[in-house]
Amino acid sequence: MENVNEFIALHQERFGAKPALFRAPGRVNLIGEHTDYAEGFVFPAAIDLTTTVAITPRTDGQAVLYSANFEKEARVDLATLPSRGTGQWEDYPLGVLAMLRQAGIEVPAFSLSITGNVPLGAGLSSSASIEVATALALLHLTGKSWSGPEIAKLCQKAENHYVGAPVGIMDQFVSACGAEDHALLLDCRSLEYHLAPLPHEVEFVLINTMVKHAHADGAYKIRRAEVAEGTDILHQENPGIHALRDATLQDLEQVKSRMSDNVYRRCRHIISEDDRTVEAAAALDAGNLKKFGSLLVAAHASYRDDFEASCPEADILVELALERPECIGARLTGGGFGGCTLNLVPSKEAPAFAEALKKRYKEKTSIDADIYRCRASAGAHALNVK
Repeated sequence: MENVNEFIALHQERFGAKPALFRAPGRVNLIGEHTDYAEGFVFPAAIDLTTTVAITPRTDGQAVLYSANFEKEARVDLATLPSRGTGQWEDYPLGVLAMLRQAGIEVPAFSLSITGNVPLGAGLSSSASIEVATALALLHLTGKSWSGPEIAKLCQKAENHYVGAPVGIMDQFVSACGAEDHALLLDCRSLEYHLAPLPHEVEFVLINTMVKHAHADGAYKIRRAEVAEGTDILHQENPGIHALRDATLQDLEQVKSRMSDNVYRRCRHIISEDDRTVEAAAALDAGNLKKFGSLLVAAHASYRDDFEASCPEADILVELALERPECIGARLTGGGFGGCTLNLVPSKEAPAFAEALKKRYKEKTSIDADIYRCRASAGAHALNVK
């Protein structure tokens, strides 16, 4: 439900009061994959696919949640709020509520309606957008005001400890702190960040491979173990290296003989990806889109060859994209082994580009891909309701 007035009317009809509204975006990571747990840099952008929540107070000691997308209601007594999620859609907003209470903020009874157009399962962080929008709404009800980074940390805790998903902070951070026509360079160690400009005349064309390979979860755990093994070897050689963030490619070459080929290449990806990510922000700061696009292409090659987290379908999509003269850069984005490719394209060329890629991908794979066109958008904010 994208019409705000219809959403207000839905909430008002269901709960009998005119609500306050809050919105938070999904995100796409432009560059910087598997660098977060190496305490490195990531470079996401908030996108104009969003979650909107409506909230009104209650007087009966309950939290009542309604999902317009699922057409489902959940109801909990605030006195007996579960300490962990139950694997249902309501875990995300209830997790935020639970973490606020852990922080000593008592949230009064409320009715909360949720709607959004961030596609589920596409790697665009619908969960973070729900959490961040909910946090703004609940804080509004208590009269409190938190900074974007504080909200991001709270929402990450909600997903880690209540939902039970071991996510990093990138998704919640850019949802809370993103800015229109900008990408956000985040230092995952210090949580310092820098907004780098993206020209308004370009947009993201996200093409869903429509695959998530069965071995993805196991492969992810193996990659994490390989990275940890490589980090330990580097630390033994140089105690100043606490994470791959601290290592250079020269440091890595010095211990290459002590590593398996897989461990060496996983570490090479992350160390070089950190460098590319910082370079990418500098390229946008300098207005050098050509350089930025070349870094995206190099990032995909490293993801494919060194980290081995791509898949044949994503590789086909990237190859097809780079055949098109209007494509500035392309790569697989997200955790790997499926999901979406990111394509940076001039806005005026985006419709033809998307149509051509969809057609060619289906010819090559027989897969009918979902395509999302979006721009770098504002971070979480209240909506003015007349």
